[in-house]
Amino acid sequence: MNHPAPRGMSAVLKAVVAAVKLVASEEIMPRYLKVSHQHKHDGSLCTEADVSAQTVLIKKLQAIVNVPVLGEEMGEAEQHALWDAGHEGLWCIDPIDGTSNFTRGLPYFAVSVALLREHKSVMGVVYNPVSDELFAAEAGKGAFMNGEKMLVREFSTPLAQALACVDLKRLPAKLLKKLASKPPYASQRNFGASALDWCYTAAGRYDVYLHGGQKLWDYAAGELILRETGALASCIEHDDFAQGDIWQRSVIAGRDAALVEEWKNWIREANK
Repeated sequence: MNHPAPRGMSAVLKAVVAAVKLVASEEIMPRYLKVSHQHKHDGSLCTEADVSAQTVLIKKLQAIVNVPVLGEEMGEAEQHALWDAGHEGLWCIDPIDGTSNFTRGLPYFAVSVALLREHKSVMGVVYNPVSDELFAAEAGKGAFMNGEKMLVREFSTPLAQALACVDLKRLPAKLLKKLASKPPYASQRNFGASALDWCYTAAGRYDVYLHGGQKLWDYAAGELILRETGALASCIEHDDFAQGDIWQRSVIAGRDAALVEEWKNWIREANK
């Protein structure tokens, strides 16, 4: 699919977009449904495509901005060391967010790349190579979908009519029980790729979003994209999303301020 030329993107962001698309085309999609996988120490999957894509991404991103790269397919000690040393600049990448989907042929996975300065995301790209949808953002300059500016839209959906994206896996037991017995929304989805969940919420495809605990590479790009559309994010424990645990950060998010406030209040009351 030929997308329109990205208007308003900086040269650096355009270069990152090109790098992400190239890696997806050359390293990921040729292995789609054809690659073996193994389990990492935390139980998550890793494939040859993850490792190969990460290796190539590191080279291409450092050719654009030469700062360290923190990737999901690295050891925990190395990740923490890179974070501690990366205050002046750090790439954070997930070569395939949604590896379980990738190995099983479910077309909901993405390459996620973020550039951080002073430990804050200033640039983010999320790309689903199956749907050929690319989301991107720069801090203070807005967000883009397939090269077109994502507009800040007003929503007036009440929580009782909302479509919610809810990942149940890491939620507290009390909250899980309440969600199962008396959910406050109309319908629920979760397809297992956090980076895309952020972008779908930013695009208004989901009204609200809830996740019990994400790692840095799960939210670094997506949260910036959501924020640059004027949407809101916080944690279960904190109103300020940035105050959450870097390596296990809960997410409450949505596009409309009143709706997010209602959603957040319901979650915190149910979690007492």
